Amino acid sequence: MNILELINQGSYKLKSNKIISHKLDSEILLSKVLQKQREEILINLNKCIKFNQILEFKKLIERRLHKEPIAYILKEKEFWSKKFEIDKGILIPRPETELMVEKLAKIFRNKKITLLDIGTGSGCILISLISELRKSFGIGIDISKIALSVAKKNALKYNVYEKIKLYNRSFTDLYNQKFDLIVSNPPYLESRILNNLDEDIRKYEPLIALDGGNDGLDVIKKIIYKAKAILKINGMLAIEIGNGQFNKISILLKKNRFKIEYKINDYKDNCRCVISTFLGK
Repeated sequence: MNILELINQGSYKLKSNKIISHKLDSEILLSKVLQKQREEILINLNKCIKFNQILEFKKLIERRLHKEPIAYILKEKEFWSKKFEIDKGILIPRPETELMVEKLAKIFRNKKITLLDIGTGSGCILISLISELRKSFGIGIDISKIALSVAKKNALKYNVYEKIKLYNRSFTDLYNQKFDLIVSNPPYLESRILNNLDEDIRKYEPLIALDGGNDGLDVIKKIIYKAKAILKINGMLAIEIGNGQFNKISILLKKNRFKIEYKINDYKDNCRCVISTFLGK
């Protein structure tokens, strides 16, 4: 069996299970098996595949048939032009989050800051920012030991481990430190909609990283309140938010002495991130 036949076979199976990205997924999974770039296999479609590689490919297709996300199958996800290691139990980085990183990198370029990443997960936000802000230092905290283990591997891979510290604790337990920037992609979905999420999210991604309580704002409220104690005056708070949450969050920020500086919209023009300055108590 050659590459083209195998891609088509995998694509047909995935399509029959209503997976929209069936052809792309089949190509990516075969690239994984052959340990070659997708572009390389697509210009060698007549090349024959070994029997053991065919079996391995079929196993990966079977996992995808059960709606397991590609990132968990590959154990990696591209973010900010880097390939971050990902594992089950860690939220998969989204392209929208790159928009927040891009804006913050511009705001703090050539500055020396101390930043805190709340719920660091794979470390994608923290590592991407520290890679851009060469003079700066960062702290990542997460209640998941698995996440911190993976974040450490990613930090070592991208040579920023000496410029960050990782702690296994809740952000509510942080004291006696002041930051120039606090950044977070917190849980912001309303609990009632979790059962309506796509199967690949609902069955595989950690719900603790998605569930924001009854109104979706439980963790965001705590972050805003805590930020007042650990942000320097005129320090910045950058929070990723859900669709339709901006008005409620803007009221919360103003009540807690934050001035909104930037709203960042996603590719569908929904406000997905708010960056504000702490004015002091």
